[in-house]
Amino acid sequence: MNRRSNDVTAQSAAILSWLRQRESEMAALLADLVAIPTENPPGKNYRACVDFLESQLRQVGLDCERLGPGASRDDAANSPESLLASYGSGERALYFHGHYDVVQAQTSAQFQPQRKDHFLFGRGSADMKGGIVAMLYAIRALKEIAVDLKGRIGLTLVPNEETGGMDGTAWLAQQGLLGRDGIGMLLAEPTSGVVWNANRGALSSRVRVFGKPAHAGLQHQGENAFERMHAVVEKLQQLKREVEQRTTRFNILSEQARNSILMLGGESGGTNFNVVPAQCWFTIDRRINPEEDLAAERTKLLDVLERCKQDGITLDC
Repeated sequence: MNRRSNDVTAQSAAILSWLRQRESEMAALLADLVAIPTENPPGKNYRACVDFLESQLRQVGLDCERLGPGASRDDAANSPESLLASYGSGERALYFHGHYDVVQAQTSAQFQPQRKDHFLFGRGSADMKGGIVAMLYAIRALKEIAVDLKGRIGLTLVPNEETGGMDGTAWLAQQGLLGRDGIGMLLAEPTSGVVWNANRGALSSRVRVFGKPAHAGLQHQGENAFERMHAVVEKLQQLKREVEQRTTRFNILSEQARNSILMLGGESGGTNFNVVPAQCWFTIDRRINPEEDLAAERTKLLDVLERCKQDGITLDC
């Protein structure tokens, strides 16, 4: 083993030792983050979360910028902002990238974090506030142990990942602020303990199908949007069967996770049990593997919905 290998091994051991001594400290920070209910949709408590994260970054001596598309919400407390921080110097940068919004909770109790042994449970603890804490402490470890980086670590924390990232990652990209001088990016999304070397793109849509309302006792006078919706879903299921035969060549485990995805009905709704529904809606979540073309897959999806319109089904998406 050469001297460089010995140095890397020694540094790795020092970093792991530094982190192990701070397990409870990291768990406490994660608990504080989980307790801020940044549910998306609709996108709640963003300001409180960004304020807290900025204070943590500044406490460890990292300068950071708060950037966003402006007050795009009526409630300023929920206005989406991104945080960009950096450690080190030089032209080349390795980016740590994470999001602070979480999917909707079933109950408010999910924002009351519970620790059991080496685990902390709560909404967003894995996806991905735990990742944010891990990235922050990785930077702290590099700083405390004075590792020679020969470049920079960039930390980017964004909102709205759970709904496509338009006011977060996409906005930063449009402004030319994403991955400046980057040689790579590490995303701390949960992958069941396996490192993935690729990430899916996403298309999401809410499809609303229209009918004509009537009381259940006079249903012959109505046009049932729910039944029409099923006709739309049936056509989409044909596309789903085709899509989910495709697999990526990238190293992703488990085997089933290699398949492309078209999920229907994550959310859906009608009117009332005794009324012929005048409208009914459902969501589409299309996750695209790296080998697929985003624009082409979007066109295929919209073509299915257009054929439904041509069959006389009134809908929008």
